[in-house]
Amino acid sequence: MKKKINGVPDWTDVVLTRLFNASRQELFRAWTDEAEVAQWWGPHGFTNPVCNWSARPLGAIYIDMTAPDGVVFPMTGVFHELAPPERVVFTSRAFESEPGSPQLEVLNTVIFTEVNGRTKLTLEATVMKAAPGVAESLEGMHEGWQQSLDKLDKHIQRIHKQ
Repeated sequence: MKKKINGVPDWTDVVLTRLFNASRQELFRAWTDEAEVAQWWGPHGFTNPVCNWSARPLGAIYIDMTAPDGVVFPMTGVFHELAPPERVVFTSRAFESEPGSPQLEVLNTVIFTEVNGRTKLTLEATVMKAAPGVAESLEGMHEGWQQSLDKLDKHIQRIHKQ
């Protein structure tokens, strides 16, 4: 059991590594091209009917992630660093209690490393802010990212078949 900080489990770090059959450039593009992100972002069954993803330093992020039951989960954020084709760093914010006041803020660092013609993706998600009301979402963050990376892998495979 993880310790709690302010009543919230200390789920401060999620680190995932996955090997993709794609070049670093292809994978970097999948993380920085708005149309591509809209196709794979979010857990299984979720869609992104609104996906504004301005991948540039200080570029804004706004996604309406829609659950299979139709519930919309808005997410905002900002890009901090883009180093093609090596790294993407951005902050994501969700569960606003009022405009501009997110209950959850996560710093995400995505690193792309070439490994024998394939690309190893390393994702580190560090929780910077979490209110007690988001504890359930924090508990599902690891699995949610796993499912997003599953969708990214299927997206990359589709692109290779075209």
